[in-house]
Amino acid sequence: MPALRFLCIAACGAVPFKRASSHLSGPAQPVAYNVSQLFQGDYGRAGLAHITVAGARHHGMKGVEVWLQTFAPGVGTPVHRHDCEEVFVIQRGAGSLRYRTAGGSVAELPFAANDTLVVPPNLVHQFVNSQLQGDLQALVVFDSPPIRIHTYANWSSAEAVLQRPYFWDKECPLTLPAALRRLQQRPGAAAVHAESRSGEL
Repeated sequence: MPALRFLCIAACGAVPFKRASSHLSGPAQPVAYNVSQLFQGDYGRAGLAHITVAGARHHGMKGVEVWLQTFAPGVGTPVHRHDCEEVFVIQRGAGSLRYRTAGGSVAELPFAANDTLVVPPNLVHQFVNSQLQGDLQALVVFDSPPIRIHTYANWSSAEAVLQRPYFWDKECPLTLPAALRRLQQRPGAAAVHAESRSGEL
C-alpha cells in the first residue's frame, strides 16, 4: 500500500454516539498522520482491506468520514443504501457501480483509476471490482458520520437490514494517538499533544 499522508482538522470535546473525543488538547489545530500507521482489517469479508482514515468513532470527526478500501478481483460491497452523500475517489484498478434506477431496474456505471463517483443519499447501490486481475482501491468520503447502512441480501431482495454501528465502527481500535506519537519522533516534527491512552498500537 502506498504511504499516503493525510492532514485533517480536529476539534476538541466529546461528541455523540460513542465518537472518540478529539486527540488534541487545547484549541483546534491541524493533525497529520500516515495511513500506514492505522489499523487495517477485513472484518470477516474475504478480499476486503478497510482502513478508517478519519472517522467519528475513531478520531472524533463530526461532519465527514474518510475510508481507504481495497477490493480483490470480483469482490465488492453488499447491496446497500444510506441516508448520506458518498464520494468514491478511485486510486487504482477498475470496476463498476451498480445501482437501482428510478424505474426499478439495475444499471451499471463503469469506472477506472482517477475517476470520482458521487452517490446521492438513499440510492441502492453496490461497488464492485469487476477486474479478473488486480486490486481496486478507493478513498470513500461521506457526511453525517457514523454511517447508518441498510443492507440487502441481493438485488432481488426488498427487505433491508439496518446496521449501525457498522462492523469497523464496533471493532476498529483508536489508533490516532499512537500514529501522532510516531510522527512526533521524526526529525524536525512540530510538537503535537495527544491524549495518553493505555494499550494503544
